[in-house]
Amino acid sequence: MYLSEFISYLSLEKNYSLHTIKAYENDILEFGRFCLSNYDVEDINTVEYNIVRFWIVDLSENKINNRSINRKIASLKAYFKFLQKIGVTDVNPLNKHKALKTAKKVEIPFSEIEMKNVLSQIDYKEDFEGKRDELLIHVLYVTGMRRAEVITLKVSDVDFETMTIKVLGKRNKERLIPMFTETRDKFKEYLEVRSHLNEVVDVETMFLTKSGNKMYETLVYRLIKKYFREVSSKVKTSPHILRHTFATHLLNKGADLNAVKELLGHSSLASTQVYTHNSIAELKKVHAKAHPRGNKK
Repeated sequence: MYLSEFISYLSLEKNYSLHTIKAYENDILEFGRFCLSNYDVEDINTVEYNIVRFWIVDLSENKINNRSINRKIASLKAYFKFLQKIGVTDVNPLNKHKALKTAKKVEIPFSEIEMKNVLSQIDYKEDFEGKRDELLIHVLYVTGMRRAEVITLKVSDVDFETMTIKVLGKRNKERLIPMFTETRDKFKEYLEVRSHLNEVVDVETMFLTKSGNKMYETLVYRLIKKYFREVSSKVKTSPHILRHTFATHLLNKGADLNAVKELLGHSSLASTQVYTHNSIAELKKVHAKAHPRGNKK
């Protein structure tokens, strides 16, 4: 196998995140174990599509959903494409593979009232954690940043002079997000209480734990659930729902799709368009209410 070379390629040439690279590696190793245990094949570089098809059947029988299977096959397809690139194989056995059908994943954003309540009605504490939690929720909503982007945000990325936030997105792609006066003030309040922490380990990182270390993913999830439980009955609450809410509210207010794409850091409009179904629903209401024929039976 040329797995180590493939991992280097994903890291150095494709600039994939460590999380994505690990997922690719795990998928390929899993396929390798399947080939060895079921077909006594040690070198997966020589397999044909029928073995891949049997793996798909095996995954399905083990209750792996189609979305996860598609991701695993995408990893495998990328690996074989790499083998073609370096001249190890002439044919990618997955060239004609068609992805399995998946149910449309509909995520319901928070309403404007829910957002107003979580930002204005909750009595956040005046200590470090209270100021941090309030700022965290505010920033996720007004910038549409990804969870990983917020966690890795540096103090130096927030520019009070130009009123912008520099965000390092997927594949190390940078973008600038405008900052509201309210956002600036919340950052300053947080940095003031942060300066009184007994110890700051990750000095450059903006969002910290009370022990002075960089925040971690599960803590961000926990905080979102904790505060939104007070204002919303939604079962699913997460940082991504806040990103979804940011995009939906902008589009509902008439924001240009291309502008929203840039703010979200998407590489193509297709990625941004998944957020438009809520906006279409809103447009239908406005259209039905405002058009002379809208109330006709």
